[in-house]
Amino acid sequence: MGVLDTSVQFIKGVGAERAKAYARLGVETLRDLVMDFPRTYEDRREVKSISELIFGDMCCVSATVAAPARLSRVRKGLDITKVAVVDAAGRMTVTFFNQPYVKNALIPGESYIFFGRVGGRIGAPEMTNPVFEKETNAPGVTRRIVPIYRLTSGLSQKTRQNAAREGLALCGDELPERLPLGIREKYKLAQTRFSYENVHFPRDIESLELARRRLIFEELFILSCTLSFMRTRQLEKSPYVIKNIDMGEFYRALPYELTGAQKRAVDDILADMAGESPMSRLVQGDVGSGKTAVAAAAAYAVIKAGFQAAFMAPTEILAEQHYKSLSELLTPLNIDVGLLTGGLGVKAKREAQEALRTGKTQLVIGTHALLSEKVEFDRLALIIADEQHRFGVQQRAALSDKGDTPHVLVMSATPIPRTLALIVYGDLDVSVMDELPPGRQVIDTFLVGEKMRERIYNFIRRLVGEGRQVFIVCPAVEESEETPDGLKSVKEYAKHLQERVFPDLRVALVHGKLKAKEKNEAMAAFAAGDVDILVATTVIEVGVDVPNAALMVVENADRFGLSQLHQLRGRVGRGTHKSYCVLFEGAGGETSMERLRAFCKTNDGFKIAEEDLRLRGPGDFFGSRQSGLPDMQIASFATDMDVLRSAQSAAKELLCVDPELRSPENACLRQSVELVMEKNRGTFN
Repeated sequence: MGVLDTSVQFIKGVGAERAKAYARLGVETLRDLVMDFPRTYEDRREVKSISELIFGDMCCVSATVAAPARLSRVRKGLDITKVAVVDAAGRMTVTFFNQPYVKNALIPGESYIFFGRVGGRIGAPEMTNPVFEKETNAPGVTRRIVPIYRLTSGLSQKTRQNAAREGLALCGDELPERLPLGIREKYKLAQTRFSYENVHFPRDIESLELARRRLIFEELFILSCTLSFMRTRQLEKSPYVIKNIDMGEFYRALPYELTGAQKRAVDDILADMAGESPMSRLVQGDVGSGKTAVAAAAAYAVIKAGFQAAFMAPTEILAEQHYKSLSELLTPLNIDVGLLTGGLGVKAKREAQEALRTGKTQLVIGTHALLSEKVEFDRLALIIADEQHRFGVQQRAALSDKGDTPHVLVMSATPIPRTLALIVYGDLDVSVMDELPPGRQVIDTFLVGEKMRERIYNFIRRLVGEGRQVFIVCPAVEESEETPDGLKSVKEYAKHLQERVFPDLRVALVHGKLKAKEKNEAMAAFAAGDVDILVATTVIEVGVDVPNAALMVVENADRFGLSQLHQLRGRVGRGTHKSYCVLFEGAGGETSMERLRAFCKTNDGFKIAEEDLRLRGPGDFFGSRQSGLPDMQIASFATDMDVLRSAQSAAKELLCVDPELRSPENACLRQSVELVMEKNRGTFN
């Protein structure tokens, strides 16, 4: 076992108890410890005199202890230590809570550097619980750039900093150089040891920037190599080569002409399926861009070649909606379309399974019920997953296992920023649909404050009077002690609207804690026009198509990501009626309001996605373990795009020369790539 694999408990100052706390952070070995980089830094290099202090600032001040510290016990569990410190021009009071050791640690007549937030009043500055060290000591927690680490119960910044220092001293010479010399020279990257030492304890800002750039580049470079490796290994022979299919009949059956973006996506799919390797393609397009028609074209081609296709949707309502629209389109073309969901009766389910097993059903639309062990296919050649971020990678793999390496088409109405799609999916298997079909409504969006509430209620009443329907979305399911004041909860608000505001209208409620049957019934009633106002949480973000819905009201809009708001807005404007989206501000600050105002100005989901990525990172686009994204140690998909592009170029150059990373110089890199693959098995797309 190498030094880097040493258990963290054997690091000086850690021990068995603290090792348990580190384990909660995922830090178990010396390697984990030195690779758990600071989350931020505090620049404590400037030292001020007492007369220069500015109230509210975090800063260092040099001062001498004027008199012995006074320790007083206010009550059980609360000790207060006060000490007066002075310099040539002023005096300051320093207070410590529950730190009685300070009484003996601060010696009268000695000078110290204190770091903390300046409080008190003019002429009488104070600091509470500052960190400090003797002025004669080497800079440690003051007079330098100080790393700030993730913490958990049982760990302090001081213990984390000490452990990082000890860890680097132990393994500095053992840190592997994972980047080939040619790559380091071409991209002007720092050496490994320098980078680790300066990312934890930077000499200066320039050294920190050099260290971070090197480590970010390395992480993204290894990820790029890993994804290339995985794609190469997936290029096995396909038993389902779909060639020379006459699509004329399909195109003639459509009630409209495909947009240019739809045609390009269909051409991409047909070209993939005609190749020797199984297709693995993402079709991403804005809300209402016509992805279902593209999926239907793919299914048509596969079925005309003599095979079966499966279309998996995230909810029963969405599955039933797709079943209805695809049956209307494909049944006249002599294609047998079936439905298989958990809500089917025992007999209907058994008949649907039998039709799949014998090959009678050529296209099946279903939910997770398709993953059941009882479901068998005759010749499954294509899997289509709708709203791909709603399914785990394992779920798509489970469906794939029901065929012999079938083609896979995943679709998303969450526009993924092009920069993010580059790393997650690569640039060869993504079809971007950036046009809306004719007839799709541009939705007018407004940001309003509480003073507009009565006017909005009147507007809702007017729209319902004209025969339209309304969505109202709240951020919380029910009130609790943790619910901030002013945060609308769907249960209480739906009751308030029905009893106090719209007693004469039909108000329904839907949220994630309802049983599936209740949820489906409420949404089906809304779709059927039996409900005027549907009060909901974001469960309707991916939901039933209701062309009659003309208004989306979002309460506490500052609580939602922009991409999520865009998905919600996409629930309206799906018919011929003029549609609107109204956002109530909530309690967010000016930054939040600026974000929402920018959202109101555009209906372009890709622009919104780029802005959301910049502001919130990738979490708003994907669930944490369903994203196909590994956890990053230091790189950020939100801010490090320039480095990402360089790292991808470097990976492509290297793999052209050494595709299997077999040369001795690349042995360490290959080991790192295999480690990432193993660590993230079942996470990558």
